[in-house]
Amino acid sequence: MSLVIEEVRGALARKEWNGYLDQHEHSTVFHRYEWGEAVVATYGGEYIYIVAKEEGSIRGVLPLGRSKSFLFGDYLCSVPFGVYGGIVADTEDIAQQLDSYACRLAENMNVDYLEVRNQQGTGRGTPGRDIYVTFRKPILEGAENNLKAIPRKQRAVVRKGINLGLSFSITKDVDTFYKLYSESVRNLGTPVFSKDLFRNILRFFPDQSFILTIFDKDNPVCSVLTLSYKKEIIPYYGGGGHLARALHGNDFMYWKLMEWAANSGFTSFDFGRSKVGTGSFSFKKNWGFESTPLAYEYFLVRKQSVPDKSPLNPKIKPLIEVWKRMPLSLTNTIGPFVSKSLG
Repeated sequence: MSLVIEEVRGALARKEWNGYLDQHEHSTVFHRYEWGEAVVATYGGEYIYIVAKEEGSIRGVLPLGRSKSFLFGDYLCSVPFGVYGGIVADTEDIAQQLDSYACRLAENMNVDYLEVRNQQGTGRGTPGRDIYVTFRKPILEGAENNLKAIPRKQRAVVRKGINLGLSFSITKDVDTFYKLYSESVRNLGTPVFSKDLFRNILRFFPDQSFILTIFDKDNPVCSVLTLSYKKEIIPYYGGGGHLARALHGNDFMYWKLMEWAANSGFTSFDFGRSKVGTGSFSFKKNWGFESTPLAYEYFLVRKQSVPDKSPLNPKIKPLIEVWKRMPLSLTNTIGPFVSKSLG
């Protein structure tokens, strides 16, 4: 029986889609049906679930969202607001057929380009941009083994947070998280996402998301919205307020999350995506994580070249410097309207 590629919707499609992903070794939390639901619930727009079926069984999937940005154009993305995406399929032939379908769809929709956030390159000669890497490391059994696995200098910083008597909580408290996170990203020159995005992620992933917050007595120091999938823990959106640096709050926060994950049976810690040469890249290297390049690939339709989304882009860098100097009250007001086009 020949392979059938189609777009699907609805509760049955959701169940079959997630069931396929849960048994596939290359799937991520960002491929799940709920990720698209959270994005659409926050920002509206189009989200397309493409499946390849053979004899009624799913053999491959590709989630696509449409983004419209004043900086980066009108494009299809797998997936918006996620660091990973792309095709999950049983064979290379099925993956190629899904890829061809997506390229034709991009042409028919007359977007500027198709962006696919692969973890590994497809080898199909597609134009790409190699500015991102990701960091993963196995979680060992026992807190002491994980602490010893952290390089000596970074381990000493973690111990400072431990010795200061900082505490933590695991909740769904978006308001406390958002206050800390919005200050942190403003200081980096990045517009903050809508609070509704975080609420919707927690809503659509009730058993796979939570917020870990660090406290100095009763004062919130830093916080991270965390995702989990299979046996992997993913600290995804994190940031700290003005107390974080002096109290080594972020170091303590990631340690407590790693310790909690080990005690909860997780076996992998995904420290997430970073741009090469940035502060976050160096921070993760200091923890003993090795970087793995991400193979983001593009199919160009109306656009003539691969978009440059690096903060070093001359069009972007001046905007970043201006944003850093703006009052927090202002960036929190206008940031969600700007950032909806940056996913």
